[in-house]
Amino acid sequence: MKARTARRIYLREAAIMLVVARLALRLLPPARVFAWAGRPPRRVRRFATDETAWVTWAVDDIGSRRWMNALCLPRALAAHVMLRRRGIVSRLCLGVARRNDAVAAHAWVEVGRDKVIGETGAEGFTRLAAFGGVSG
Repeated sequence: MKARTARRIYLREAAIMLVVARLALRLLPPARVFAWAGRPPRRVRRFATDETAWVTWAVDDIGSRRWMNALCLPRALAAHVMLRRRGIVSRLCLGVARRNDAVAAHAWVEVGRDKVIGETGAEGFTRLAAFGGVSG
């Protein structure tokens, strides 16, 4: 597959997943969304770093566009779903931090020990919950 075709495919999938993630977060109860996000992938592929980079790029690119303007939680949820579809084990993490006498929340995605989505804002946040990964 040519790089141009792969870019289009990943961008299209990221746009669809971001819209679905935003709708799910608005319409469904949080317990249902996070229970679904906590399921492990059906198959596990251990060496798929190139696909992780493509997913990260596509979600960040589409999520930052003016017409989408996706915050950290829809971006993290979309990336988590895209990675899980490819058999890449990831964790959707939620954290909090105290910022200027207020509580701030942030969501990010980890693959192994690396933060792949939301890494720029994740420093200083204490992880409260993580969904996904492989049990056992």
